[in-house]
Amino acid sequence: MGKRYYCDYCDRSFQDNQHNRKKHLYGVQHHRAKKAWFDNFRDVATVLNELRRKEPCRKFLTTGQCVFGTNCRFSHMSESYMQMLEQKIDDEKRRKEDPEQGRSSTKRSIDEWLSRREKKRAALTSGRYLVQDTGQNGDLERLDCFQLMFHSLRWSFKDRRGRMP
Repeated sequence: MGKRYYCDYCDRSFQDNQHNRKKHLYGVQHHRAKKAWFDNFRDVATVLNELRRKEPCRKFLTTGQCVFGTNCRFSHMSESYMQMLEQKIDDEKRRKEDPEQGRSSTKRSIDEWLSRREKKRAALTSGRYLVQDTGQNGDLERLDCFQLMFHSLRWSFKDRRGRMP
């Protein structure tokens, strides 16, 4: 049967030869799928500006459907969707103006993780016991170095479903 070419944008596969690949890569379906993929990563402000420049589609407004779909040169966005995009833009501006508002919890959790990691490493190298918070009613659990190594090995050998082999 030979090699097969898989296109991530179109979610299709076909026999891989120069003719088929060229036909697919220059095809309309591939270009539409590729554009749709990259549109997911566009900035909200540019999307909103493009939608404001377009006139509303009369067919879509009257019937709720358009024969041209995503290829229509007119806008299919409702006023509520436009307002939602404006709200997202405002939220992004606020986050840029006040960067500490969204990052404080993330930074704290990273710092906590790093401190726990250093404590575990120190306990492993020194041969001492490590007191670990189990999170259940504030109970503390005492683990020696052997137990820590055993737990880390046991977790690393589990399969996808979380079972021991």
